[in-house]
Amino acid sequence: MVDTLGHRRELCFWGWGYADAGLTAAEQSHVAQLAGQLGTGATPAPPPRLQEFDLPAPRLKAPDQLAAMLSATPYDRITHGYGKSFADLVRMQGRSMANPPDWVAFPRGEDDIEALLEFAAASGAALIPFGGGTSVCGGVEPDVGGDYRATISVDLQYLNRVVEVDRTSRAALIEGGALGPELEAQLKPHELTLRHYPQSFEFSTLGGWIATRAGGHFASNYTHIDDFVESVRMLTPRGVMESRRLPGSGAGPS
Repeated sequence: MVDTLGHRRELCFWGWGYADAGLTAAEQSHVAQLAGQLGTGATPAPPPRLQEFDLPAPRLKAPDQLAAMLSATPYDRITHGYGKSFADLVRMQGRSMANPPDWVAFPRGEDDIEALLEFAAASGAALIPFGGGTSVCGGVEPDVGGDYRATISVDLQYLNRVVEVDRTSRAALIEGGALGPELEAQLKPHELTLRHYPQSFEFSTLGGWIATRAGGHFASNYTHIDDFVESVRMLTPRGVMESRRLPGSGAGPS
C-alpha cells in the first residue's frame, strides 16, 4: 500500500486505471495481435516507480491547524502532478515532474475548504481543485507561474455524497467530489440516474464535469452536463457563490 491520506482504491500513478488492475489475458492477446499487424516489435518500457522521481521539498510549512488534512507523500504529490493526456503520460514515463504540488489537501467539508482558502490567501499559495485527475488539457497540473509562492492540490474525494433527492422534481443535491460510479450507486435506491457517461466516467467527478462542461457517450442531444445543472454552489476566496435554482428548460407551467 502507498502512503496517502485518501480513502479510495489506489490509482495507478503513472497512467490510467487502478494500481492492481492490469491487462486481462484477452486484452494482452489483442495487443499482441495488433503489434503483429502493425509490424512493431518494441519491448514495453518498464513502468516508473515512485522512488525514481526527484521531488523538491514543499516550499511552505504546513500550519498546525491544517496538518491533519495535508499530505506531502511522494504518491500523493505525483498522483496530483499531472492529468491524463498523452503528453502527461509520456512525461510520467520519462520520470519527469517539473511542477509537483507542494502539498495535497484532503478536506472533509466546507469548513476545511474555507480554512485552506484563508491559508492560501495569507501565504500566497495557489489552490488547484482536483476531482479524478482525468484532465487532458493541463487543468490539474500545478504550473501556475511566478506570482505564487507554492501550490496546493485540493483533492475533493471526501466530498462525494448525494446530500438530498427531490423525487417530485427528479433532482438531487450532490457534492462535487463524487465519481460517476459513486453518484450512480447513491441514486439507484431512489430509482434515478443522472445518465451522464463521459469516457472518463469511472474516474472523473461531477465537479469536473460541470467545470469543463462535459459531454458523454450519449451526447447527440440533451446529455451535456449543463443540460442537467439547475444550480451550483461553490466556495471562492471571496466567499460563497450560489446560482439561482432553475431547470435547464423553462417549458411548461410555473
